[in-house]
Amino acid sequence: MMTFMKRIFFALIFCFTTVSLSADSETKESDSSYTIAPDDRVLAAIDSAIAHWRLEAVNADFSYATADTQTIGQAIPIPLNDSLFNVRLEELNQSSPIELVYNDKVKAFINLYLNKKRTLSTSVLGLAPRYYPIFEEILDQYDLPLELKHLAIVESALNPSARSWVGAKGLWQFMYATGKMYGLKVTSYYDERMNPYLATDAACRYMRDLYKLYDDWSLVLAAYNSGPGNVNRAIRRSGGQKDYWKIRPYLPRETRGYVPAFIAVNYLMNFAGDHGLYPQAPVLASMQVDTVHLKKAMSFSQLNRYIDISADTLALLNPQYKLKFIPESKEVKELCLPMQHLGVFLTNEQAIYADMRRIEIQDSINGVRSEERVPEVIVHRVRSGEFLGYIANKYRCSVRDLMSWNNLRSSRINPGDRLKIFTRNSATVQANKTTKSEPQKTKIATKKSGKFQFYTVRSGDTLWDIAKKYNDTSVSELKRLNSHLNFKRLKPGMQLKVKEIS
Repeated sequence: MMTFMKRIFFALIFCFTTVSLSADSETKESDSSYTIAPDDRVLAAIDSAIAHWRLEAVNADFSYATADTQTIGQAIPIPLNDSLFNVRLEELNQSSPIELVYNDKVKAFINLYLNKKRTLSTSVLGLAPRYYPIFEEILDQYDLPLELKHLAIVESALNPSARSWVGAKGLWQFMYATGKMYGLKVTSYYDERMNPYLATDAACRYMRDLYKLYDDWSLVLAAYNSGPGNVNRAIRRSGGQKDYWKIRPYLPRETRGYVPAFIAVNYLMNFAGDHGLYPQAPVLASMQVDTVHLKKAMSFSQLNRYIDISADTLALLNPQYKLKFIPESKEVKELCLPMQHLGVFLTNEQAIYADMRRIEIQDSINGVRSEERVPEVIVHRVRSGEFLGYIANKYRCSVRDLMSWNNLRSSRINPGDRLKIFTRNSATVQANKTTKSEPQKTKIATKKSGKFQFYTVRSGDTLWDIAKKYNDTSVSELKRLNSHLNFKRLKPGMQLKVKEIS
């Protein structure tokens, strides 16, 4: 305990000093009128000190994590040594309830990870400190073998956004039906199969239930991969055998390599340094982030504006939000943030919500449709001759967006396919609907209201473009009639007065 307190004390002094040096810096101003208040210096220093101490404890489990990153993957692989592998796996086997045997099948996968896929191995070695503490905590909660944490490497290579060709997603590669069975919700806006915490909890419950059925961890692994139905069929075809290695010839091809791969990954994660494999540095370890509960709908771009965190970092930490948008819900939604941003958010949370509401009211008064509202979804039916580039241009999005929204593994599409399109304003959607054969022509949407004729701004419009549509209107006249608007931020859906009606 004394050692722990000393570590906290000295780390606190260091962090407090560091924070104090920047305490006099100006607070961050968002694009709105609200000025972000800095986090409490002492609390921020304590958070940093505790995270630093916990990170040291995690790195102690990954003693090779401080190796010179310049040597990643460059060491010459040592020859495969059967006796060495056998002795080391037997050592691991003695301390695990999961049977970790060594044979030719396992040897092939050890060779795969040590020699053929060294880049992949260095990647998962670097990601382990990010996800393993999460896995271990939840595995321990359910009294499951901690070695099962290595299974996520076989499943997804520790990529929470991983997607298989059959539709399985996330770190633990849940299919839609199985995920739903274990409470993982999927909507147009979020997919809890990609939430590292929720998916790990569901995976642990699933493996616990499978163990109740088979009472054998190797069979549990096989069932996790291919489903209990395939394992049961293999048991019947083997004459009632309930040993993985005896039913292996009757399992699906992928599952025949699943348990050997799991054993090989156990070897890799324990002896990588002995084979010249060193980890790529992780972006953030699990001890450097934490979660907050959101009470309002919020987009990643709004968070970036208020607390100066990039959308890419938010997407990395929160892959479950498919559209980089956290919708309002009856259930509390979690947001994972780096520790240095979490305190700033909590300090300013209520003021941020109030400022968001102020902007929304102001936009409503000005006739502006906020860019931060919930995206709208339309369905495009592919016609003969169309390709992703054409469709992306039509809906003003990217090919990558189309592939992501529709889970496409290639850019190949066929007539009759239906594609989901997510757009942030109905004006753009209506424009696209009215430009099927003549995309260059645009109908002028106007309405009479009082003494003025109005024009509805569309995506890409400028004041000069709008003025050209009306022979008796100039840019200066538009500015005069709409002096209350910010012309540097024209947005689709905005209503402009274009001329007076006599």
